Amino acid sequence: MNARQLEKLGVPIECVPAAITAIQDVIREKGVRGKNVKETIASLVENPHAFLGDEYWGAFAQNMIEVTSELEAVPAEPIPYPTWGTDIDEAAHNQMRTACQLPVARAGAMMPDAHLGYGLPIGGVLAVENAVIPYAVGVDIACRMKLSILDIEPGELTKNPSRFETALQRGTRFGMGVAYDTPQDHPVMDQDWSVTRTTREKKDTARKQLGTSGSGNHFVEFGTLKLSQMDKNLGLAPGVYTALLSHSGSRGTGASVCSVYSNIARAQLPKSLSTRFGYLGWLSLDSEAGQEYWNAMNLMGDYAAANHDVIHRLVSKYLGGRIIAGVENHHNFAWKEIHDGMELVVHRKGATPAGKGVLGVIPGSMATPGFVVRGKGNAASLESASHGAGRRMSRTAAKQQYTWNAVRNTLSDQGVRVISAGADEAPGAYKDIHSVMAAQSDLVEVIGQFDPKIVKMCEDGSPAED
Repeated sequence: MNARQLEKLGVPIECVPAAITAIQDVIREKGVRGKNVKETIASLVENPHAFLGDEYWGAFAQNMIEVTSELEAVPAEPIPYPTWGTDIDEAAHNQMRTACQLPVARAGAMMPDAHLGYGLPIGGVLAVENAVIPYAVGVDIACRMKLSILDIEPGELTKNPSRFETALQRGTRFGMGVAYDTPQDHPVMDQDWSVTRTTREKKDTARKQLGTSGSGNHFVEFGTLKLSQMDKNLGLAPGVYTALLSHSGSRGTGASVCSVYSNIARAQLPKSLSTRFGYLGWLSLDSEAGQEYWNAMNLMGDYAAANHDVIHRLVSKYLGGRIIAGVENHHNFAWKEIHDGMELVVHRKGATPAGKGVLGVIPGSMATPGFVVRGKGNAASLESASHGAGRRMSRTAAKQQYTWNAVRNTLSDQGVRVISAGADEAPGAYKDIHSVMAAQSDLVEVIGQFDPKIVKMCEDGSPAED
């Protein structure tokens, strides 16, 4: 009998090898064939426990019991999840539906900037019980936004742009693997990096990369921030300010943590679930590996925050300005939170925390504004919002459609000076940020608009890290 015939009899595909071995043994040893074998398999599928002591069928029966138990833990239908926005491709929804069928999943939500990712879609929010999913956090652990408001007149951006360009050139570095010859100082390097073997071995790399940004959509830029209302956390009156905005994460060390613990999670998946869930392998928080990843993830959160802190410190120093207020937040992370009276681990992959009163930054593109927002604490979204405009085409497609010189010329005509970037980051590769913000008006309140003026990203041609 072949695999297809066995599946028709109700044998799960994961049990087919054990079934074939049993069939070969019984034919060789007892000469049983055809109808008798088929009837025996049908009986075994119906009641595998009855065959556990059988010399020939016992191993197959045990395999059936184990696989059936694993499959029964998977909900027949995915947990329903609300979606904000309509410009989301079906592939992203397929990923979200798969994630919402995990045995540990309890709730989910899809943000309006959502698009295809690895495992969980970017813009996906997933709450699970007592577990953490490395690929639902993402490769770039603790990728985040940081906005600093400076004590410099906004008019300086147009009067003396070279001053700002020089500050960006001297205070930032971009690219895969880029590092400082003389490492920057920050208290984060005095924390316990021995929480995992990976963080211990990567500590020197992390030290050298402190204060740098990766490739892809990571950026550091100056612009004007128009605050429309007072916020007690910012302590600034409504008005127009000069601001520095950055986007990057935990660099090579964070990627290594993701790789190591995602591989562990995937290897621990039962064979019956590995084909379906693949990159969504999870680690129980009661396990040693789960605790190691959790500790490493939180260390990477501190490291990513330190990364931005160093960048803003250096750039503002070279600019000759003083930081008077700021906003920052992760968007590739997992948090322990209470929802519906239950402690859950909420993964926000490319999604911004938007608890009631919580401030955040949601960027657009090089040609479109970003927004400082205040969360409304919408329970249906697991108190989340989008992390940006979201891509509407892949990087490969963007490079095929746009040339960097043409993009830079268009941006220049719009009053945006770009020091360096790539065609894959062309504004046309992104969704309309205004439509995205309109779709989540019940999730966040806009309190300020940031308009980019002088932008620095990785040079064209570098591979993306996130």
